[in-house]
Amino acid sequence: MDRRSRNLIAVVLVAIIALTGGAALVLGPGDRLPSNIANDATPVVGVIVGVDSQGLDRVTGFRLRTIDQGTLEFEIGALENGTAFPPGHLVEHQASGSQVRVWYRIDGGVKVAVRLEDAP
Repeated sequence: MDRRSRNLIAVVLVAIIALTGGAALVLGPGDRLPSNIANDATPVVGVIVGVDSQGLDRVTGFRLRTIDQGTLEFEIGALENGTAFPPGHLVEHQASGSQVRVWYRIDGGVKVAVRLEDAP
């Protein structure tokens, strides 16, 4: 193999490694805090065991059962992704038993959900 071919192969390998590394950072684990949520939000994953609402469009709070923290109560705050995951969707998660990831902040001793999403 001549020097030019060897250099070309080395450049291609470096490009593949760089693209793979970049994709891993972008598509990595979902438990990282989204960049548009303040750093004081805490993620937790569990199953919805109760939803407080006066209809699907008027959810005010919910209860989440976790493996290690027991049942946690949350109020619904200004959701960062309320259009992508409307609070009424929590009822469907309660019925199916599928897990939810909640990012929350403590406000006056109350856990306030700021982002909701399907958990893997």
